[in-house]
This record gives sequence, structure tokens and C-alpha cells, in this order.
Amino acid sequence: MDEIVGSIPAETHPEDAAYRAGVVDLLGILAYGGLTAFQRLADDAATAPTLADQVMTSSMAVVQFRNFEAVRDHLWTFDVDVLDAMEPFHRAFDDYHERAQPKIWLETLVSAYVGDGFAADFYREIAAYVDANTRALVDEVLTTDRQTDYIVGRVRQAIADEPAVGGRLALWGRRLVGEALTQAQRVASERSALTGLISGTVNRSGMDLAMIGRMLTRLVENHALRMDRLGLAS
Repeated sequence: MDEIVGSIPAETHPEDAAYRAGVVDLLGILAYGGLTAFQRLADDAATAPTLADQVMTSSMAVVQFRNFEAVRDHLWTFDVDVLDAMEPFHRAFDDYHERAQPKIWLETLVSAYVGDGFAADFYREIAAYVDANTRALVDEVLTTDRQTDYIVGRVRQAIADEPAVGGRLALWGRRLVGEALTQAQRVASERSALTGLISGTVNRSGMDLAMIGRMLTRLVENHALRMDRLGLAS
């Protein structure tokens, strides 16, 4: 994954109102992402083909809920209730999951790795420009090494056992990134405080469209790397 290098703009102080609004938006989208991932994985665990898969999928769901709790607690340091912080992002997430609903369990795994991975890259891009404590929290809740190893191994094994499934999963992965990119662009256009963190415009309205475009290009490039790790053509 590409390294993202950034820092809080020199003219911005954590007490700055626009900066605070951007960080709250970042935490709100991260919290709602973790909550919806927990709900999705908890439901999907029941459809896993083996007991071992059920255990692993359930474990992934538990991790997501713990991540939600960690973000909720960090929001309290800004005197913000997590429900209020999440509210602006309900529609984007709900639309994404409605339009990208897995039909088989392997699609669930690809969604967790490719779709959630795309979102995680989006959050990391923004977190590169926030205070050290918030950035450390984002890094902590987005760590998925164990989950990644399991998903990559399980999907590759499924393709080896049944090569035809690879074509279906490749199409699914491309659909996921298309839907995720649409929602990322939507959030970027609607939440100027959030995108202001990236472009260094937290102290003025609007956003640097060229910088946002470069960010989205990096997201797509990282998506291609994930598809390659899964053994799927992007």
C-alpha cells in the first residue's frame, strides 16, 4: 500500500473550529463504517460454509465492534456523541450496502477485503493530516493483518478448488470499487470540513479538487493491488 505522508497544517490548531469539524467527521464516518461492518459480518457468519469460517467471520465482526467502541470513546474527548457524529454518513453507507449486497459467502469476504479496504485507504488519507492522538487511533482500528491473511488465503483456495468462481469474484470486486468510489466522491463533495483536512483548507471554505483527484487515483491503485493479492483480475 502506498505510504501517505502528511501533517497538521502549520496554521491549524486542534482548537480551530473548522479543524475540529473535520476530525469529528472523520471519526463519525469511521464509527459508522465499523458499526455497519460489524452488523454485516455478524449476519454473514451464519452463512459461512464451515465452522472454522463461522468462527473467523464472527471474530472479524467482534473486532469491528471494538473498533466502533474505540472511536466512540475518542469522540468524547471532543465532547461529541457518536450518534450525532455518524448521522451525516448514514445515507452514503446505506446506499453503498444496498447496491453492493453479497449473494454468496465468498463475495462477503471480497467485500470485507476490497470494499472495506478501499474505505480504510480513504480514512488513512485524511488521518495523515490530523493530530497525533487521532491518527494513532485511526491506525489502530484499521489494522487488519490477521483478517487480511485469512481472506486472501480463503479466496485463493476457493479459486484453486473451483476456477470458475474467480471470474465471478473479479466482477464483484470491480463492482465494489465502482460503488465505493461513487460514495467516496459523494462524501468528498458534501463534507467540506472533512476534505479540507486533506487539502489543507481547514481554515477556508471549499476544497482542492486536484488534490482530491490524486487521492482517488491512489485509492484505485491500491484497489488493484488488493485484487492481485486475491488472485483476481482488477
